[in-house]
Amino acid sequence: MEQRATVYVVDDDAAMRDSLCWLLSSVSLRAKAFASADDFLAEWDPNAPGCLLLDLRMPGLNGLELQERLVRDGHHIPIIFLSGHGDVPTAVRAMQAGAVEFLTKPFSERFLLERVQAALEQDAQQRRQRRQSEVLRARYAVLTPREREVLHLVVAGRVNREIAETLSISPKTVELHRSNLMKKMHADSIPSLVAMCLSIEECRKALGMESAP
Repeated sequence: MEQRATVYVVDDDAAMRDSLCWLLSSVSLRAKAFASADDFLAEWDPNAPGCLLLDLRMPGLNGLELQERLVRDGHHIPIIFLSGHGDVPTAVRAMQAGAVEFLTKPFSERFLLERVQAALEQDAQQRRQRRQSEVLRARYAVLTPREREVLHLVVAGRVNREIAETLSISPKTVELHRSNLMKKMHADSIPSLVAMCLSIEECRKALGMESAP
């Protein structure tokens, strides 16, 4: 059963925290509030689905500093900034770092809820993609060194005869390796196998391609 998403509210203004939690609960969204970035970091579970409503100016770590720390640590929680002191350079900096939205107080409650829903959908999609990537990396990891060589040449567009000549093995052996790696990768066609390989960073590196973003 998939875990229920949480909207995390980080704002040093108690009245704003209460107001946002009430608004979110009014549309059956689960909310959890924190008075500071440090409080949030101390309790937040990166494996839990959700999004973050983040104030810009706070004692201790401010909103941008918290965003930078999350990005540096490899966390991908969607962030919606809420600020009473926003300016264009700050908003641009936040958006370039991956923020979903930058809203200036006071804001439209309806628009905020729409952006929260979009952020939660983005988080769910990112988690599905990461799970799929983990599955593909696990499948790729069980291939033998020879199967990987054959896979890389298949992805490069080589036919069995060319692969056999490159690896100094027989075409029949190439076909056997191809059959085995197709089964291990759970690929039902060469195009699907190629797509899988190109989504795996280790495979892309072996092919001399840039790492996937």
